[in-house]
Amino acid sequence: MFESVLVANRGEIARRVIRTVRALGIKAIAVHSEADADLPYVDEADEAILIGPAQPAQSYLDVDAVMEAAKRTNAQAIHPGYGFLAENAGFAERVIAEGLVWIGPPPEAIAAMGDKINARNLMEKAGVPVAAGTREPVPDADAAAAAGIGYPVMVKAAGGGGGIGMSVARDEAELRKAYETARTRAERFFGNPDILLERYIERARHVEVQILGLADGTVVALGERDCSVQRRHQKVVEETPSPGVGPELRARMLAAAVRAGEAVGYRGAGTVECLVDPVAQDFVFLEMNTRLQVEHPITELVTGLDLVEQQLLIAAGEPVSFTTVEPRGHAIEFRVYAEDPKRFLPSPGQITVWEEPSGDVVRVDSGYRAGNKVTPFYDPLLAKLCVYGPDRAQALVSARRAVEEFRVEGLKTNLPFFTELLDDPDFVSGEYDTGLVDRMRAR
Repeated sequence: MFESVLVANRGEIARRVIRTVRALGIKAIAVHSEADADLPYVDEADEAILIGPAQPAQSYLDVDAVMEAAKRTNAQAIHPGYGFLAENAGFAERVIAEGLVWIGPPPEAIAAMGDKINARNLMEKAGVPVAAGTREPVPDADAAAAAGIGYPVMVKAAGGGGGIGMSVARDEAELRKAYETARTRAERFFGNPDILLERYIERARHVEVQILGLADGTVVALGERDCSVQRRHQKVVEETPSPGVGPELRARMLAAAVRAGEAVGYRGAGTVECLVDPVAQDFVFLEMNTRLQVEHPITELVTGLDLVEQQLLIAAGEPVSFTTVEPRGHAIEFRVYAEDPKRFLPSPGQITVWEEPSGDVVRVDSGYRAGNKVTPFYDPLLAKLCVYGPDRAQALVSARRAVEEFRVEGLKTNLPFFTELLDDPDFVSGEYDTGLVDRMRAR
């Protein structure tokens, strides 16, 4: 195992990774911008290095600055967390080229899955179900209109994520408009204007499978998570197991996820994301995230595994700490954001009160504390509030109490939205889909 690991990230994920690194007796090295100097993760690391000003391009996205920090601290390995450089194949290649261990999948796997068109074609060859769609980038709006996929159709950036530029078109006029918008945003945010089209599944659930690619080449699936509660195509609540997936469908999805990992020689933690038709009890491949996911804690709650520990073991070429996995119970994660709970717009500011709920069935992965300032430079995720129960009903009971007890003052948060969600009959019944939040706001 390594003697030191540099965590190339910030906030709650840096804090969470540092916790496991230190628990294993490994030196934890943090990097931080000027804006993040007083965040908890900086204090909790064994060593912390300033790498630049608040702007991400001059700090967390600055490969030279991160690598210089690793050199100065004699770091042996780098854990990228998620976001920023986590799915940057070039960064992974440089880490390896400079003699450090990359705690993540091979750069080739990152590159293969980073382009959604390439990923889709590769998965189809591997026998993973895919939706009807384009196999090459769509060059212009005329070509999009002539693609013949049918309606409704999903328009999305081939080289991006986070829901940016993604939209649904229900006729040719909407498709032409959606294409131009998606292409503009893809170029702006990802530097890649390529667009693909896929047939849109009405009232679909967004369900992902957690996989681990082991050091010996084996790929295992650890269960699925339902990520259908979304605003602007971005996840806000996740749960495991999915209430919309039956045993037979679950078995097929897990087997397909393993095939997907094997097709790219996957190592480490990753997820295979799917769209599920709950009526037909069928699914299609959506994309693969070649990193640790924001929602990994709920898989940890139902399996008892520490996924960061497994990442470290795999990267070190060692066996993982388990032989079989039998998920038990039910877990739900609520992403607590500094944002307006009605319009879901960022709400930066100073945190004056921070009181986390407690209890044996509650887990809070937080990035802030009272007195910290939430700046407009980064994603406004404050914490991940997770609850566990022997079944979904008990998990919902614990969730209501935990949401009620979580106090954050000084800025707006989406905690009131979670109270609203936990009273929504569709969510409570488990019979919801990716359109739930939009329907709630339209009432």
